Amino acid sequence: MANGIRTAALMAVLIVLFALVGRALGQETGMVIAFVVAVALNFGSYWFSDKIVLKMYKAREVVQVEAPELFEMVDRLRQRAGLPMPKVYIIASDQPNAFATGRNPAHAAVAVTNGIVRMLSRDELEGVLAHELAHVKNRDILTSSVAATVAAAITMVARFGLFFGGGRDRDNIFGTLLMLILAPIAAMLIQMAISRSREFAADRDGAQICGRPRSLANALSKLEQGAARIPMDANPSTAHMFIVNPFAGAVGGLRRLFATHPPTEERIERLLELEQIGV
Repeated sequence: MANGIRTAALMAVLIVLFALVGRALGQETGMVIAFVVAVALNFGSYWFSDKIVLKMYKAREVVQVEAPELFEMVDRLRQRAGLPMPKVYIIASDQPNAFATGRNPAHAAVAVTNGIVRMLSRDELEGVLAHELAHVKNRDILTSSVAATVAAAITMVARFGLFFGGGRDRDNIFGTLLMLILAPIAAMLIQMAISRSREFAADRDGAQICGRPRSLANALSKLEQGAARIPMDANPSTAHMFIVNPFAGAVGGLRRLFATHPPTEERIERLLELEQIGV
C-alpha cells in the first residue's frame, strides 16, 4: 500500500511539473504537441514492449517439454498470483538475471537467462519468478510507460523552450530558463524513483506469492554478485526491467538518485523483515 501511494504521489508530481514547465514557457500549443508525440512514442513501446525487448535479447520461447521444471514453477506461482499463464523465454546469457514484460497479464512473458537457472537453487529461482509475476500482476509496464510519457513530454517542452527562447514572464527570464534546464533532470529523477518504488513493491508481493521472503533475499544476494562478475550485453534503456541492474555497481550518494533499482542490501533487509513478521 505504501509503495502504491508513493508511486501515485510521484506520478502526480510529474504531472504538476509538466504543467509548471508549460506555464513558464507560455506555449500551450507546444505543450500539446510534445505530449502527443510522447504519448505516441511510448504507446508503441508499451503495446509492443514484449516483442521489442525479447527480440533485443534474442530470447527463445520454450515449451513445457523443453523446460518442464521451469514451466512447473511458473505455472504454480501464477496460479497462486491469480494470473494467466505467461509465455516463458530463455536468454542465452551467462549473467544471472530475469525480467517480465507484456502490456497486461493476458499478454505477459517471463524471461530468464541461462546463468540464473544454473546459479540459483529451486527455492531461490521461485523467489525470482514470483517477483517477476508480481510486476505482471501490478501492471508495472503500464506504470513505467505512463511515467516515461510524462517525463519525455517535459523534456521535449523544455528543449523547445530553450531552443526558441522566451517565456510568458519576460521579467523573470532567468527563473524561466533555470526551470527549463532543471525540469528534465527533475523528471528523470522522479521517473527513477518510481522505478525503485515498483521494485520494492514487486519484492514484497513476490515474497507473498512464493511464501518465502528469504528465498528471494538469498537470490538477490547471489544475483548482485553474479551481475558484477559476469558482464551482459544489455541495453541501458532496458536496465530497469531486470530484477537486478545488469550494469551492477555500488549505488550510493547522488548515484542512488539516478538508479533504476534500490540498493540490493536494502531490498534484502526489507525481505528479511517480512520473514520476521510471517509474510
